[in-house]
Amino acid sequence: MVFSEDIGIDLGTASILVYVKNKGIVLNESSVVAIEKRTGRIIAVGEEARRMLGRTPGTITAIRPMREGVIADYDVTERMLKYFIGKAMRARKLFKPRVMIGIPSGVTGVEERAVKQAAISAGAKQAFLIEEPLAAALGAGLVISEPQGSMVVDIGGGTTDVAVLSLGSIVTSKSIRIGGDNFDAALMRYMRRYHNLMIGVRTAEQMKIAIGTACPQGREDITAEIRGRDLVTGLPRTITVSSLEAFQATKEEIEGILGTVKEVLEKTPPELSSDIMEKGIILTGGGALLHGLNKYLGEHTHLPVYIAENPIQCVALGTAKALINLDLLAKTDQAKPGS
Repeated sequence: MVFSEDIGIDLGTASILVYVKNKGIVLNESSVVAIEKRTGRIIAVGEEARRMLGRTPGTITAIRPMREGVIADYDVTERMLKYFIGKAMRARKLFKPRVMIGIPSGVTGVEERAVKQAAISAGAKQAFLIEEPLAAALGAGLVISEPQGSMVVDIGGGTTDVAVLSLGSIVTSKSIRIGGDNFDAALMRYMRRYHNLMIGVRTAEQMKIAIGTACPQGREDITAEIRGRDLVTGLPRTITVSSLEAFQATKEEIEGILGTVKEVLEKTPPELSSDIMEKGIILTGGGALLHGLNKYLGEHTHLPVYIAENPIQCVALGTAKALINLDLLAKTDQAKPGS
């Protein structure tokens, strides 16, 4: 039997990564769809649609069908999946792929069924689900099949998943709805409240990348020029914002992630805790790239904290490895099949 049509998908709130067996990551696109309001016709999908956010005329709407790690708009998500699966398959459209999809660890049974059904409707022969912390650990190259504890903190666009793993299973975990989108929203609120400046989502994201930090010490001189609309005059205005201000804006979200890490550590069995003390915590997901986050978490947990190689790709790479090790995962009930 030929399994070259196997596909692993990181169905993220901010972006979708698609892995095709023997080809690697073939797609890394934004989870955005631009739709013509009157007809419902899809105008653009992915990065092209993301560039339209906040810039569309009244006849077109650019939407993100995934919210906080789950499907907010089922119909649009199904059409988006169909588009990406078709684009990934290209010349192999005669073969329906087996699809493994990474989902946050806190999703409900209803949300799981919605993701599976969307994948089947989009053209998958079989759809399997794997919890994102497990997929992230596999993608980061951790050996999780041994009776040893490993800890992963996967920070995506809509959720942060914290999990301790051993013997190929999740021992204890927690998922919170804090992610990169929340950092962006916090920056937008801060600019509105303290500078009377209205900025869009894309500007907030650029601000986060340029001056965002979890450790502002020594970065007081790092600034960025932020453009937006003055809420008093209604006119465009540019101001200079410091890295320290960016930290103050996002401090609550950073502390929320720390609190979840501590909560999971408190629930971890002592023997696994000693393993984590030795091996440390692995950060994955786009949020792992926030400046100083590994240092911040390390200082407050007194544990070594490392950023995975290619943190953004970890879940997608892990879904692909999960398809290869489907039998092993099935024994531990970690890969959830769909009809």
